[in-house]
This record gives sequence, structure tokens and C-alpha cells, in this order.
Amino acid sequence: MTNPTEIIPGVIFYSYLSTMRKERVGFLTHNTLVLQVSGQFLLETSSQKVSMKRGEMLLIGKNQLGQITKRPLPDEDYETIVISLQEDLLRKIALEEKIEIEGKYNGPPNILIPGNDFLRGYFQSIIPYVRNPAEKIPNAMGILKINEAVKLLLHTMPELAKFLFDFSDPYKIDLEKFMLGNYHFNVPVEKFAQLTGRSLAGFKRDFHKIFGMPPRQWLQEKRLSEARHLIENKNKKPSAFYLDLGFESLSHFSHAFKKRFGKAPTESF
Repeated sequence: MTNPTEIIPGVIFYSYLSTMRKERVGFLTHNTLVLQVSGQFLLETSSQKVSMKRGEMLLIGKNQLGQITKRPLPDEDYETIVISLQEDLLRKIALEEKIEIEGKYNGPPNILIPGNDFLRGYFQSIIPYVRNPAEKIPNAMGILKINEAVKLLLHTMPELAKFLFDFSDPYKIDLEKFMLGNYHFNVPVEKFAQLTGRSLAGFKRDFHKIFGMPPRQWLQEKRLSEARHLIENKNKKPSAFYLDLGFESLSHFSHAFKKRFGKAPTESF
């Protein structure tokens, strides 16, 4: 089976695999609802570490950097259903339901949703399409399923309205703290600027004031310094961590490491 299968392109996905996979997700653009059908799902961000197993549900907040680990369990493959709650759809629901939210949501960015018969029944209604991927859901029906998901979430936890219908722009946050917690994510500088609530020019200006160098140079230095620490002090092999530090390939990491320190990462200092 192709992984993931798009039940509705860009909106509802079905993920299946039989071996463990770690994915450096990078930028999580939309609010997302995930049902763990089987296996274990682990989300790690700079502020949270959330784990799910069979039957559990998680609401993931938009505009985050994170890593997902997908892990089958003994006698249990890994399966998830993922629903992207895109902002244009949420805005339409807010207008239809006359929902007005003042202020910015300041709660946890990722929330485990208590199980109930309504939400479990909702996901059961999607599983037939998952099991029969050739039978595509018409777009109009797909929109109805998204509406149903949002309304069931609000029925289960009315306080989620502030989470779901916060359409405000990211406010300017502590740039130094954010970068020290997220430097290992391999995303463009433009995304770092967006997540800290700044224009690209403003981000570069504030960054240089704090770190004394351009963002790309600092990111490279920071990642390579951490790599050297892992090799020298933790006896880690580059193949075990290069992806976790934001390098695209082992050869890319090795080349950058040797250029910076004058030795290949496999040579002793």
C-alpha cells in the first residue's frame, strides 16, 4: 500500500506501514486530528512529547516544528487516520456557526482528545473508504466529514473553540529561546521568521543583534557543534543523528563537518 494514501487529497490521509519510521516533519502548517488505529505514534516538539496507541486521538496545533515516530507494536502494524483541519474550512465553519473568538489561544499546542462513542463512530465511518481506496469520497462529502469532525470535537471539548478558531497571526516571540530549541529542524529561514512572528527582514535583523551572525551561518555552526559534541562525548555515530540535526544526507553532513573542523566525523580529534 502506498504510504500515505490520500482519501481526500490534502485533507484526509490514511497511513500504514509495517516497519518503524522516524520522520523529521518540519513545519506543521494546519491543525490536524489524528486517530491511532494501531501501533504507536510519537510526536516530539520543543515543548511537548506526546505518545498515542490504539484507539487514542490527538489534536495537533498549526504552525509548529516537530518530529513524528511511527512504530508498529508486537503483532500490531502501524495505522493512522489523519485529518487536516485547514484554515479556510475552519473559517467557513466559524462563519456558519457564528463563532467569534477574541484574543489568541495560549494553551498547549497538542491535545489528547478523550475517547467517546461519537468520535469513535465518526472514524469508523471513514474506515470503509480507507479499506477501499479505489472508492474515492466525493469532495462535497469530504467537506461534510470535516464539518462533522469539528462539531464533534466541540461537542466533546467546547473549550477547543479557542484552539480551532484562532486566526490571528503569530505574535513576536522570544527569538533566542525559540532558535535554541528548534535549530535542528531542517526548514527554510523564512519559516523560522514566520514562526517567531516576524517578517524575513525583521527576523534577520533581530537575529544578528542576538547571535552576531546571519541565520544560515549560525544554524550550520550550531548543528555542527552539536554533532561534534555527540561524537566526542556521547560516542554517537553520524548515521544515528545526522537527520535529527537537520542535515539532508550523511554525505552532506560529512562534507560540512570536514570543512568546518578539518577532519571527517569518523576521524578522532
